[in-house]
Amino acid sequence: MKKAIVIGAGFGGIASAIRLRKKGYSVEIIDRCNSLGGRAQVFNVNGFKHDAGPTLITAPFLFKELFDLFNKNINDYVKFVPLNPWYRFIFDDKTIFDYERSLTKTISNIKQISIEDSINYPKMLEASKKIYDVAFTELAHQPFHNFFYMVKQIPSLIKFSSHKSVYSFVSKYINNDKLRRAFSIPPLLVGGNPFSTTCIYSLIHYLERKHGVYFAMGGTGKIVEALGKLLNEIGVQVSLNSTIENINVIDSQITEVIDNYGKIKKADLYISNMDPLHLYKNIIKRPIKTSNFLKTKLAKHSMGLFVLFFGTKKKYSEVKHHTILFGKEYKKLLIKIFDGKSLPKDLSIYLHRPTATDMTFAPKNCDSYYALVPVPNLNAKIDWKKDAEFFKKLIISTLEKKVLKGLEENILETFYMTPLDFQNDYLSYKGSGFSIAPYFTQSAWFRFHNKSEIIKNLILVGAGTHPGAGIPGVLSSAKVMERLL
Repeated sequence: MKKAIVIGAGFGGIASAIRLRKKGYSVEIIDRCNSLGGRAQVFNVNGFKHDAGPTLITAPFLFKELFDLFNKNINDYVKFVPLNPWYRFIFDDKTIFDYERSLTKTISNIKQISIEDSINYPKMLEASKKIYDVAFTELAHQPFHNFFYMVKQIPSLIKFSSHKSVYSFVSKYINNDKLRRAFSIPPLLVGGNPFSTTCIYSLIHYLERKHGVYFAMGGTGKIVEALGKLLNEIGVQVSLNSTIENINVIDSQITEVIDNYGKIKKADLYISNMDPLHLYKNIIKRPIKTSNFLKTKLAKHSMGLFVLFFGTKKKYSEVKHHTILFGKEYKKLLIKIFDGKSLPKDLSIYLHRPTATDMTFAPKNCDSYYALVPVPNLNAKIDWKKDAEFFKKLIISTLEKKVLKGLEENILETFYMTPLDFQNDYLSYKGSGFSIAPYFTQSAWFRFHNKSEIIKNLILVGAGTHPGAGIPGVLSSAKVMERLL
């Protein structure tokens, strides 16, 4: 039986381990954290539970497929519940827009802001479907290491103007500034600036309409727990608290990997779920091909994330599960986040309140939250050890002013993660939240290849590889891995 070692136990790594086991490999999955999930860790603090990783589940069928491979019923492991509204948007002038599961209600809500845009929204959705049908249905699980395969896709890419940005795509159909903001934010959930991210990511509008937006009861940590149970049942070896620090290569083949304890591990096939920039810059110490060198040298990283976790001794029942708060600025704010060197003061915040759906996240009559704020990555040289407390207070005061009245009196158990933590805990290069940014010039063939450009028995999965970041992206990268075998 051939052996495979999977380095990194994020969703891409776990999905790869399951698919490898189905193909008959003996599989070991290795991760530096003390539990599976990669960034999808869970923090428990005095009765408050917090998911540290992704909380938006938009393509649950991709999880179902993993259980189906072994004739298991995913409903025996984890329960997904549909959310409504999917998101509540609150603008600086206190206007509220609920983006709902019902298409009819969503159009009605748009009409309250702009009658013209309520007429054009279905047209935007139809255009999104055309991108989805090609970019997701046909290409998301296809390998893109062959340049000529990329060339064959050019007519399709030209057809939906993939060189244009998500914001440009939205603006073609939507005129109201507030609605343009609301419908152009999906790239921020995968690490991109809406004004420069390829409009391929506009497929998210139709993906949500087709498959819905869900929450796993028990949180994302419950999904990880379910996958961990599956790994155990199918015989995948799991090694935690172990960091691969050296990869030895002879004649373009990995011969062994060495962890932080000096333990040597050997396999026939190696799967990396690490950030490709960390892998190629810090772990694989050998000359690399020109194309790979350029990708590594010229890579544009995604923004960083500041995540404030907290509980409240009061229930804010009017606050929805997912709330997105906009500040006064939008384009100017995004420039500061992606190109700036200092922390913004006019904030936009993604607020997650799981207790709107699942009461087990907090003690009785309390709420659990995290507030996620996009910030510059570590290229900005921000001194997080000095500035983090100031930024935390700014977030709390902003939340109190806009949505959580009396928060300063009711807040409990606060802690946070900065881009420095993402770098130290997850080996995320430059502390980026989503590896490399999803520009057109960093997509498909231009992204780090799933089939390593320089190592014959190495395949890459996860956010930095094709098809990209986000749960659907990283789970699909494991399907690409399977096709390569």
